[in-house]
Amino acid sequence: MPLYEHVFLARQDASAQQVEELTTQFTGVIEGLGGKVTKTEAWGLRSLTYRMNKNRKAHFVMLNIDGPAAVVAELERQQRINEDIIRYLTVRVEEHEEGPSAMMRKADRDRERDDRGPREGGFRGDREGRGDREGGFRGDRGPRRPREDAEPAAATEE
Repeated sequence: MPLYEHVFLARQDASAQQVEELTTQFTGVIEGLGGKVTKTEAWGLRSLTYRMNKNRKAHFVMLNIDGPAAVVAELERQQRINEDIIRYLTVRVEEHEEGPSAMMRKADRDRERDDRGPREGGFRGDREGRGDREGGFRGDRGPRRPREDAEPAAATEE
């Protein structure tokens, strides 16, 4: 049977429990039509790149599906009807990825980075190693001097 990766985005004001219920409902639809869900990943509430239907965030869920095309057609039809689903995307793949998806690996990396504590850098501090600069802002250096290669200004008649 063909293999698919299916991701859907649920509204931001849906609770985590409601998103789980939606996932269970869609899994039931898939299994009822002879398909099989091999992996389910909830990526959590994430910010959207741009607003969709007045939502700035959405709950992301990915399903790895093993089933005929009719399963995907029915799943997408039900998601079009459901008001809690903002967007969905189904992609046919040659084989399912083993282990956690790229999004879950990224979340783990981010969590590890946060656990290490505050990062070094970012604040310029005293800017060691830059040496002293002459003057500072334009106001500290006095008036501008004309360039040597510039033509002298024409005298004005009084």
